[in-house]
Amino acid sequence: MPVPVPQQRSAPAAETSHGDLTLLVIEDDPAGTTITVPELSAAAGTRVRIRTARNLTEAARLLTDDVDCILLDLALPLTGGGAGPATPTADAGTSGAGTADSGSPPEPASERAGELAALTHVLGIAPLHAVLALTAQDDTELAAEAVRVGAQDYLFRGELDARVLSRAIRYAVERKRADIAQHQLTESRLRAQENARLERGLLPTPLLDGSGLSFAARYRPGRSRALLGGDFYDVVRTPDGTVHAMIGDVCGHGPDEAALGVELRIAWRALTLAGLCGDELLSTLQQVLEHERQSEEIFATLCTVDIAPDGRRAGLCLAGHPAPLLARHGLPARLLPYQDGGPALGLLPRARWPRRQVELGGAWSLMLYTDGLIEGRVGSGGSERLGQDGMVAMVNSRLEQGLAGEELLEAAVAEVRELNGGELTDDVAVLLLGRDPERIRRWGGSAPRSHPASVDRPPSPPVRAAGAQRPPL
Repeated sequence: MPVPVPQQRSAPAAETSHGDLTLLVIEDDPAGTTITVPELSAAAGTRVRIRTARNLTEAARLLTDDVDCILLDLALPLTGGGAGPATPTADAGTSGAGTADSGSPPEPASERAGELAALTHVLGIAPLHAVLALTAQDDTELAAEAVRVGAQDYLFRGELDARVLSRAIRYAVERKRADIAQHQLTESRLRAQENARLERGLLPTPLLDGSGLSFAARYRPGRSRALLGGDFYDVVRTPDGTVHAMIGDVCGHGPDEAALGVELRIAWRALTLAGLCGDELLSTLQQVLEHERQSEEIFATLCTVDIAPDGRRAGLCLAGHPAPLLARHGLPARLLPYQDGGPALGLLPRARWPRRQVELGGAWSLMLYTDGLIEGRVGSGGSERLGQDGMVAMVNSRLEQGLAGEELLEAAVAEVRELNGGELTDDVAVLLLGRDPERIRRWGGSAPRSHPASVDRPPSPPVRAAGAQRPPL
């Protein structure tokens, strides 16, 4: 009959045991081990409980969570005790030097497979326990092979005494703990790298080739050690030359909200490239939100801007979202009108979102942002928030210093974090679109190829002298 595999808990007993230790001795000669409990306890300085098993079937029955270490006689046969070959568990922890990342012990070399069959079996049924290999004679090669297969250490029967065994037990237990910790750390690191690649791949790649517009963006998720939050944005240029920009915010800060934000962004790009805009597009996005959200309390704010091919005017739709910030050449930045906005997506079943026409002018910069930028605390007591008025004043002060493009965004986000007295708890997304006729002529009517991190970053203008015109954002 096959030996039943005992239930293994997620952490070995040694991780919580600071005093008493339990040793399971597996050998078919009950008189072979001369170490007694009193001798071992005196040498260890603590109490050591010893259990003995004469075969692997009996060992499987005695292998409970409180066992800290196993002492296995390599001469123990698989037959005679009713034990058959065991299949190592798939999710086991590491089993010492030479083990694979899955924790399953590797197959021993073919010429020593028979001699190490019992060890391979024990490693399969006890993947989270420290194992000591006991050889009947001074066979260094077999002992070393046992460690390569997965044992934490080996002992020779002729040299076995209480002090050596006590030291070997503690060494094996600590080494197993270190192996498991290292394996868990490696798994966590690989999982974090995989999540980072996934989240990075879900961030948008703006499609602005041929538009002549500059683009910059900053994105900071509020969740710790995350690359993606509930905020989302995108920019695409359709074949008719119109540039469509969008920024939105799903309420909440967890991974579900981040996933919903990605779904809304992808749906927005698909609908935009299909020719939808304004109220028709937002109504369809609301249907997507209602089908994909986890609960009816989830909603999302959204701001869309459709910039005409000539770059001098745009259509603006607001769905419960803060109005964009516009700076024309030589003029201070100001908020676009927001009186005609509609409700956030997901709040009203048959809502409408009017599209308002705004004049941009010849040279301008347009900043779209989420509320994480304006809800940071300010002041010594931290009772007030920055707000839109504070953001406008902050941006205008940076314009006075001659900052533009990515430098302006970086300085603005850094100042908001400094005013808050530390990292912001909400997600922050900011994107900046700009039109400079001189730059368009310099590039022959088009812009360099864009990329998500830093798209077509123009050189920052020098700090203007007193009385000079204010540069655009």
